[in-house]
Amino acid sequence: MSAETLTAEVLRNALVVAAEEAGIVVVRSAYSTFIVEGSDASAAILDAGGRLIAQSTATTLMNSMALKVALPELLKDVPAPTMRPGDVFVLNDAYRGGVHTNDLLVYRPVFVSGEPAYFTATMIHVSDLGGLSAGGMAPLATDVFLEGLQLPPVLLATARGVEPAIEAILRANSRTPDKVMGDVRALVAGTAVAAARMEALVAEYGPAGLARGVDDYLDHTEAMTRAALDTLPAGRHEASYPIDDDGIDVTVPHTVKVAITLTPGEAVVLDFAGTGPQVPAAINASLSQSLAAAVFATRCFLDPSIAMNDGCLRAIEVRLPPGSLLNARSPHPCGGRFVPIYAAMEAIFQALSDAMPERAIAASGILQPFSIAAVEAPYWIHLSYDFGGVGARQGKDGPDATGVHFGIGRNSVPQAEPVETRCPLLVESVETIPDSGGPGRHRGGLGSRTVIRFLADAHVTTRGDRLRNAPPGRSGGLPGRLGGFFLRRADGTLERLPSKSNNVRFAAGEAFVVETTGGGGIGSPYERPVEEVLADLDAGRVTRHGARADYGVAVTGDDTAQARRRTSTAGSKDTSNGADRLATSPASYFSAGLYSSPASSWTWTDGPSESSIRQ
Repeated sequence: MSAETLTAEVLRNALVVAAEEAGIVVVRSAYSTFIVEGSDASAAILDAGGRLIAQSTATTLMNSMALKVALPELLKDVPAPTMRPGDVFVLNDAYRGGVHTNDLLVYRPVFVSGEPAYFTATMIHVSDLGGLSAGGMAPLATDVFLEGLQLPPVLLATARGVEPAIEAILRANSRTPDKVMGDVRALVAGTAVAAARMEALVAEYGPAGLARGVDDYLDHTEAMTRAALDTLPAGRHEASYPIDDDGIDVTVPHTVKVAITLTPGEAVVLDFAGTGPQVPAAINASLSQSLAAAVFATRCFLDPSIAMNDGCLRAIEVRLPPGSLLNARSPHPCGGRFVPIYAAMEAIFQALSDAMPERAIAASGILQPFSIAAVEAPYWIHLSYDFGGVGARQGKDGPDATGVHFGIGRNSVPQAEPVETRCPLLVESVETIPDSGGPGRHRGGLGSRTVIRFLADAHVTTRGDRLRNAPPGRSGGLPGRLGGFFLRRADGTLERLPSKSNNVRFAAGEAFVVETTGGGGIGSPYERPVEEVLADLDAGRVTRHGARADYGVAVTGDDTAQARRRTSTAGSKDTSNGADRLATSPASYFSAGLYSSPASSWTWTDGPSESSIRQ
């Protein structure tokens, strides 16, 4: 390694560390449970031209793209020459680069020779800024005004501290004012730490040397990205993916479409023309979020060692029709952005999987967000989400209950014990669901089940998807089992909740059950080797009944090493959309006739009872 290469690598890591340290400071300083226990904080370094230079390892693309897209909007309202050392700015406007009202984007200029040359930026989902339900989830909002307080680019703090007027506004619009201000001060502190590191780099390399190093770093990333794109099959590749519903009218279909054009030596073009129009419901996304989804899904087919910075973005052109589900205009709500952008990601995955069958991935279950809050003051709030199973990859089973990590940071699912100490609830169980992964030669990842019992009355708000339309399999693989949200009453009975519901009241002693959807499978399940089915049985990923119903493997007695497989391939293809696997036991979809083979075709000894299957 040459001295020049070594210097470039040291600089690259120094920039990432500056952002990483900022993110750590935010987590350690914040007040909200979701931030402190879930480590959900983002930090980035940008230059005055709006280029993304570096981001922390915990920063998701959805957040770094927001920080990148929103910075020029800040500079439109607050010209750089008017800024002073110590100034810190904030915005959350989804139509100007933001995400939704509870995600605050905070910027601090770093001065070089008296002018802002760089910006350090931090971002978190603060505990509450008003809206229909506590915690920033408003799944039934019909306009942005129901989602909470909107902030254009404004001065948040100076060298003297947080601006009193802004603090008063934030407090007046929050159910948890002390937590919000604790979160805000954590964001400000994070930018200060990163700014100090940037000032040290300016002193070490000199203003011109640092600027030259950054340019070289971005150019190198662009070259690597273009080279990786040139390995993908040239041509035009199209796909689409549906959304379950908008929460307001479940009869109206919504679809995201993409056409990917790969031309050697040129930037890849992802055109979302034909995507459904924006709607007065919380299933729209802002431009920054859709940009992030497109970049993420494309990078999944590239060399994972390629850095994420502006150089990568130069090689990816994303066209998002204004006024569509992926580029909403005011006042259409954007809080439910996960729904359309996960559909956009899936469309890209399937288009490139069609183009490269040897690298294909089946559709995945996605995260299912929810919030839990006190029904009246003093408010406590718990924000979380559980993950679905990832679709099977060509040659590999899908990972269990991890979701496709587009919007997820270092550890965004808080551990049970700290949450229980902060909120009046008990996490009774967290487990994967046997037989929930789509059967196939390669099995889809399992979904999960979480049971939360309340010690006090609470409001539950849900914002899910892929709970009606199961993630399909590929090449004869079957869809994943559908999940759902449930209210478990004190007598044990279950009531299924809508996937998008607002402030459902739970009484103390009742429980909230979250089941996530499994990923689709690849290839006929009858081609899965018996020993792999038995290994899944031994690991608890499939039940005996599932082994028989899904894979044609009948286990005799208590010895799992003895099994018989049905030789006929009849019934190995499932053309349903997975609705028959709706939050039920494997027995239900077997008896429903999804498999054309009669049960008498199987050898079955010592089978489980229906009650044991459900357990």
